[in-house]
Formats: sequence, structure tokens, C-alpha cells
Amino acid sequence: MKRVPAVGSRINVTPDSRQVDTAHLGFTTSPHEECAVEEAAQITERLDGDDHAVVVLTLGPEESTEQLRYAASVGGTALALVTAPGGLDWDPQRTAVAITDAVRVLEAAGGQFDLILFGNESADGGNFQVGIRVAHALDRPIVNGIKGIDIAENGFVARRETDAGYEVYELDAPCAMGVKEGINLPRYPTMKGRLASRKAQIQLLEGAQDAAAGGQARVRLHRPPERASTTVVLGDSAEAAPAVVDLLDELGVL
Repeated sequence: MKRVPAVGSRINVTPDSRQVDTAHLGFTTSPHEECAVEEAAQITERLDGDDHAVVVLTLGPEESTEQLRYAASVGGTALALVTAPGGLDWDPQRTAVAITDAVRVLEAAGGQFDLILFGNESADGGNFQVGIRVAHALDRPIVNGIKGIDIAENGFVARRETDAGYEVYELDAPCAMGVKEGINLPRYPTMKGRLASRKAQIQLLEGAQDAAAGGQARVRLHRPPERASTTVVLGDSAEAAPAVVDLLDELGVL
């Protein structure tokens, strides 16, 4: 999952045009990944027994613990934060390398994950590639754009929405999927869940310091000029009729 600026926030850039100015921004969990956490919680609830875990992992600054604890309040059973050293451009390639390393560390300690869920794309970068890179590095099948997941005998059945209906994929475990917003309706945390999340332990994993691990370099960020909208009053009562007709004719409606 990923910590991203809240929807509707005004995004400003720093004076050097290299970073987003976060001084007055609110942050939240990227919507696709919020649905991924919910889907993971629902899958474990459909399975019998208590030996199933929902491990929630994110890469980011220390403040990302806020989103991790929220995930714990809605079904996450273990939390891990990959620290992102400041001053480095965390492009999709470097992000995927760090997450891949973290998954290997977690699996070495607790066993192989049956299913790794990613958001289809992050709400801020929208790169559509971190999950694919991680799955490829781990040598696991992945399907993006998933809007439905069922448990199968040897793995999972995934559904991807199309104009004509659904594409259906059968994936043997271990596998990975990119989940789209709308696959479910994320639950709200209960008071019990919120209190428990405050005590949840967060495992810290150090992100790679090597900037050469990434193939992209940020040159500058550009904030496009704001678009101003104007309202033109065509007239009052019946006097506006000719102007309305002319406008409809200009738009090609007549």
C-alpha cells in the first residue's frame, strides 16, 4: 500500500521544482490499495482456521506508520515499513527493488505468501508497474485490473472487467494481483480496531541506499496553470431564446 496526498488536496511544488510541497497536505491510503487490504481481510475471513495472516507493507517516510495503523484497524494482522531514505527519487524501478527485497526478508522469517496484492496503480504516480516488476522479480504470475477474487483448490480465480463482461484467470499459489478500486467496499474501523492498532508492532526494513537501482531520474515537477471558468448569461426569459438557439446550432445539436 502507499501513502498519498488526500483526494482534492491542492498540490504545490517546492521552490526547486523537484519535490511536492507537503507542508499543508493531508495524506491517506491510495484507494486501490485500500481495497486490496480489504480484499485480503475478506479472503482470510473466508478461510477456516486462525493460521492465516494479512501482512501490510508500505515504502515511505516514518509518517507512513499512520496508514499502516489504519490498515491494522481494518484487518491487517502484521505491519512492515520499508524506510525510504530522503533525497532520493523513488521511481517505480527503485520502489519495486526495495519491495522485492522486503518480501524476501518477510518470507524468509515467516514462510511464503500465498497471494501478494497490489493496488492497480497508485493515486499519485499512476505508474501501473510496481506490482508487475515485483512479481517478475519473485518469478510469480500476476494479473492487473482485478475486480473479483475467489479461492480455488490450488490458488485463486481472478476476474477482470471488460466491456463485454469479465475475463477469468486461474492462478496457482503463490501469485500476485493488481486490485482495482470497486472490487469491494472497504470497511470502517471499529473503536476496538482503532485501539488495537495503536499497540500493533511495525517491523522496520531498511530500503536500499543505492540510487543506481532506479533507471529514472526526476528533472522537475511542473504545476499546470489553473483553468478559470466563466458563466455567460444569454438573456432573461423569452429574450434568451434566440441566443440559446444560436448556441445549440453552434454546438451542432440542431
